[in-house]
Amino acid sequence: MQKIYRYEFTVPVEAEDQNGHVNNVEYLRWMQDAAMKHSETVGCTQATESAGATWVVRTHKIEYFKPAYAGDRIVVETWVADFRRVQSLRKYKILRLSDMVLLAEGETNWVFVDAQKGSLRSIPGEVRATFEPLPKATEAQTIG
Repeated sequence: MQKIYRYEFTVPVEAEDQNGHVNNVEYLRWMQDAAMKHSETVGCTQATESAGATWVVRTHKIEYFKPAYAGDRIVVETWVADFRRVQSLRKYKILRLSDMVLLAEGETNWVFVDAQKGSLRSIPGEVRATFEPLPKATEAQTIG
């Protein structure tokens, strides 16, 4: 089972803002893109749809350390940190591949929602089984 997912891409020119570096909103987009790709890769998207549900971000947190620029090759590393009854915490590290500098790190708290009713519901075992949460003690040893 793939605990850490790596999403690599090249920063497009349109990601830069009037300050000449990547706009902060883009980092959030990259986090969501990485989460969605990870979910699809391990079968969580299919299991969630089969359960008649969807995932929605309740909160996110991000800390920026260094800017990124158009043309930079970026990797977003993401993993599931935990599952609770109706929610799951996912973490991220965003690095520039040329020098492996940590550009930002963040987390999102996702909630499991009934697709028809829009109400929170418990995460079924079939969905939980698609991810193996990465223990906090392992994060520092294996990321970046």
